[in-house]
Amino acid sequence: MKTPTFNSILLLSLMCAVSCIHNDLPYPKLPQNILVIAAAGQSAPARIDSTDYTVKLYLNEETDIQAVRFSEFRYSPDATCDKNLLDGTWDLSVPITVTLTLYQSYQWMISAEQNIERYFTVAGQIGETVIDAVGRRIIVSVPEKANLSKVEVTSIKLGPKDITTLVPAVPEGSFIDLTSPLRIDVNVWGRTEDWTIYAQRTEQAVTTTAVDPWSMVVWAYGEGPADADNYFEYQEQGTSDWIRVPDADITRKEGAFSCCIKHLKPLASYTVRACSGDNKGNEIAVTTQATETLPDGDFENWWLNGKIWCPWAEGGTQFWDTGNTGAATLGESNVQPSDYVPEGLTGKSAELKTEFKGLFGIGKLAAGSIYTGSYKKTDGTNGILDFGRPWTVRPTRLKGYYQYKNGDIDYSSKEMEYLKGRPDTCSIYIAMTDWTTPYEIRTNPNNRQLFDKNASYVIGYGQLERGTSMDSYEEFEIELEYRSTSLIPTYIMITCASSKYGDYFTGSTSSVLYVDQLSLDYDY
Repeated sequence: MKTPTFNSILLLSLMCAVSCIHNDLPYPKLPQNILVIAAAGQSAPARIDSTDYTVKLYLNEETDIQAVRFSEFRYSPDATCDKNLLDGTWDLSVPITVTLTLYQSYQWMISAEQNIERYFTVAGQIGETVIDAVGRRIIVSVPEKANLSKVEVTSIKLGPKDITTLVPAVPEGSFIDLTSPLRIDVNVWGRTEDWTIYAQRTEQAVTTTAVDPWSMVVWAYGEGPADADNYFEYQEQGTSDWIRVPDADITRKEGAFSCCIKHLKPLASYTVRACSGDNKGNEIAVTTQATETLPDGDFENWWLNGKIWCPWAEGGTQFWDTGNTGAATLGESNVQPSDYVPEGLTGKSAELKTEFKGLFGIGKLAAGSIYTGSYKKTDGTNGILDFGRPWTVRPTRLKGYYQYKNGDIDYSSKEMEYLKGRPDTCSIYIAMTDWTTPYEIRTNPNNRQLFDKNASYVIGYGQLERGTSMDSYEEFEIELEYRSTSLIPTYIMITCASSKYGDYFTGSTSSVLYVDQLSLDYDY
């Protein structure tokens, strides 16, 4: 018997080892994202949320939501998609899903939001018409003694203008019989909807329906006869005089009316009532909120952490942050304190520069930005930020000083190349939101998530943009528009940027924005 040699034993051992090897390495987890999506008939850019894998399209009222035609659809370059959205039309009256796959599958939900203006009013009605688009009902309130057999229609629109027909036709100025519910067919996009109009009698001449107290203003809402003298009165508790709200501060729509009561005291108690002629409505007592000062809005406090300028006192409480941590990976801070301040003032301001950060032409454009929140971390050459600071009172405007010097856009991302050569634009905006935690911003195109002023989390918003250079500082005021006076915010978001499209690494290396003395107002 031949004795095995060392080499033959080694070879046999290797063969056994190889036969036992298994590929247990997992596939890499690479989320696949929708990068760009657009449809014909949009009223605003789509909102893409790569955290929840959702897309919200905003459609104008003339667009058939059941036959939406997509004009753009781009996703992560190496992924495959189970649907070709650019082919044909799609019914978005209910959400649709698409699946993007690379190693793993990621299901995205695409939905649409469409606000169709509808109204219906009759002569002498009380309060505002109730229009139930889901139940396809219209309810109007009229005085107890109204003649329901002959009700005059003063305005009507139940679908998109110029493409909607009604059967029977109900032109403005016509009379209808509402002694029983009136059925009416609304025809649009080749489909018919069955609507019903109801009338209900009411004995109450005027009602105070809601009162929303802010810090130095109170919003009040009432209902009364549409053709009467409807107004509001208020008094500070502990006083006997009722003060009538000026007509200039009252808004009237049908039989509903509302007002803004101005120049009130914070943390004070008031009583408000709606009135109609000599009739006084129910009284509602409220207490106004406190006011809050915007921390470090004068930009006097800075400290240098290595080569990163920080806009708060060393060892103090941070309220603002910048993109300096990301910019400093390829150069110096492009947001710094400056001795250049508005005329008549002393101290420091914030200087925000748009600069190219890199070596030998390799790098990225960094727009100078300062915002309420904190810089979280750097993802390669991209930033991840936490936007917003807790805030529960409602300011009416943001004030301050700014000066801007701009140039033509000389750097851009691929998706923004069409902006090259155009004047750069600075941006200052304020938003009140209902976030439960700071909102994560990601600038990486593969999982980008940016702030969306049209998102449902925005309660109030105001902005200033400028695309021309200035010779000196100018004072500014940005008034906030709130989508509801009753909603209470949880976060405040303020951002100043030397290049509007800095999140897309697009702007002019000549652009410089100075901001100083930012503060909040609580009155009108």
